[in-house]
Amino acid sequence: MDSPNHETLKPTSEELYPIALLMDELRHDDVASRVQAMKRLDTIAIALGQERTRKELIPFLDDVIPEDEDEVIAVAAEELGKFVPYVGGREHAIILMPVLEKIAACEEPIVRDKAVDSLNAISEELDETQILQEFIPLIQRLAKERWFSLHIAATGLFKSVVVRVPSETRLELLNLYHELIQDDSPMVRKAAATHLPKLIDILAEHFKTPENINEFHWDLVTSMYESLVNDNQDSVKFLSVDVLIAILAFLSEINETSHNEDLFKSLLTLASDPSWRVRYMVADRFEKLVISFNDEQYTLKLVSNLISLMKDNEAEVRKAIAKQLPGVCKLANSCDPSIVLTSIVPVVSQLSMDESETVRSALASEVTGLAPILGKDATIEHLLPIFVEMLKDDYSEVRLNIISNLQLVNEVIGIQLLSESLLPAITALANDKLWRVRLAIIEQIPLLAEQLGVAFFDEALGQLCMEWLWDPVYSIREAAVLNLQSLTRFFGEEWCKVELIKRIEAKKQTKDYENFICRITCLFAYTKLIPVVSSETVVSELYPLIDELKDDHVPNIRFNVAKSLLVLAEKVISIDRDFIVSKIKPTLELLCSDEDTDVKYFAESSLDSVNELLGK
Repeated sequence: MDSPNHETLKPTSEELYPIALLMDELRHDDVASRVQAMKRLDTIAIALGQERTRKELIPFLDDVIPEDEDEVIAVAAEELGKFVPYVGGREHAIILMPVLEKIAACEEPIVRDKAVDSLNAISEELDETQILQEFIPLIQRLAKERWFSLHIAATGLFKSVVVRVPSETRLELLNLYHELIQDDSPMVRKAAATHLPKLIDILAEHFKTPENINEFHWDLVTSMYESLVNDNQDSVKFLSVDVLIAILAFLSEINETSHNEDLFKSLLTLASDPSWRVRYMVADRFEKLVISFNDEQYTLKLVSNLISLMKDNEAEVRKAIAKQLPGVCKLANSCDPSIVLTSIVPVVSQLSMDESETVRSALASEVTGLAPILGKDATIEHLLPIFVEMLKDDYSEVRLNIISNLQLVNEVIGIQLLSESLLPAITALANDKLWRVRLAIIEQIPLLAEQLGVAFFDEALGQLCMEWLWDPVYSIREAAVLNLQSLTRFFGEEWCKVELIKRIEAKKQTKDYENFICRITCLFAYTKLIPVVSSETVVSELYPLIDELKDDHVPNIRFNVAKSLLVLAEKVISIDRDFIVSKIKPTLELLCSDEDTDVKYFAESSLDSVNELLGK
């Protein structure tokens, strides 16, 4: 990285804190002040220049940082990763490593991770000689020190240099990493297992060609994997699943299948492990595992494991595998079109009645994805009954997740069959006591309207759409108003006049209209209809209601009238300027003198906009 232009970067004296003051802040008693000071380290470095930064600032930080609070150290560690230009570029980059090495000894994970990230960033600036002479010894020191936190830090540094060193050094590094995989501390083994998939990916990317395959060091990598599979701590062992996926990705890249049988056996061991955390990880990555083997034989063999996980005695495992169902079933179906229907769907039916609410909820979010796989006839016969029962579930999230994913079912069986099968349940849910369920139903109405046609829709759902306008929850009323706009786009203006405008007009004759919420909802509904009907209908049907609310005793309604009149003016400006001048402007001018400041503000704003429209 090139060094920054200090003439360009150097702040003016007015912009720059006095350096002495910033140095004092680094010693300040208040932690927040020291954090802010650390965030301005680059400013100090620019002001000092590269030489003084090396000779004064870095030694100073080396003294004060390791003894500070974790919040301060974390910020310092992050900032130092950007410091290579400020110390003179690559030539002097290694001066930053000792202080970061001290920070890496911190037992606080966030602080340690910041130091490791910064060391990795600095390593990218180093040349091969610096890596061999400075960075590799750093890794070795950390990996061989007594403290477990240093070993953990070491595990995160291999990936930045493992492919940038000679072959013999790489082998030494991988042997060292193998030692960390077998460390006495479970925390170190866990850290090493966490970083191993990335390390494998990096090796695979660089050494996937036949002439370089030996540089991957297959035996050593698989030995690390086996150590993890046989680890006595489930918090370590479950990480072997991601390692397996990384290894399989490499084998797939080089079209090598001779090791698959052994790896498949290890997967079966993990899938039936006594620890539920290990089984959970297999379940959570099941689709990836099937794809990684990329073999019909193994895919079909794994169906029995899929079913076992769906019947697992731990709810978290069943929840995880439920989320994998569409992807795995699609893969299995491509191998044997009958296996999903005969082997998996019956267990899906059982899972839909699982004792755990979270399992049923997870299944509900994914089960509709089976419809495109099974096709129309099988979906109607086998899946629709499951959907209907889940729409009756006591747990609202289950109902919500089914409703929210009906589009997939519609694409397979058509809206007519969908509505005939599920409409009674949908209608029942329209009045569900939980507002989010009612909201999910409203969001499906445009789909149903577009596909059902006006006659069927009016008979089945028309009245529901109007009832939602008077719901006690604002979000439902807001969605219902937007729903009317969408329905008008589908069914046209004449339908809107008869089915919506007249019904809202009729509401004015009821006692409910005395309620502020009812009146303002009518106002919102009319305002949303303005863009989707003709200007003539706006003037003759919508304007009178809006206008009569200008004298409402509730200020909130009056200022919304002012806003609505602007929308109305924008609609009719192209055909009836006189209407705006004779009707809309006088009303807005009247509202501009309203005693309520909010009404005056919105009226004046709308009037200004209307005048701009007329001036065009």
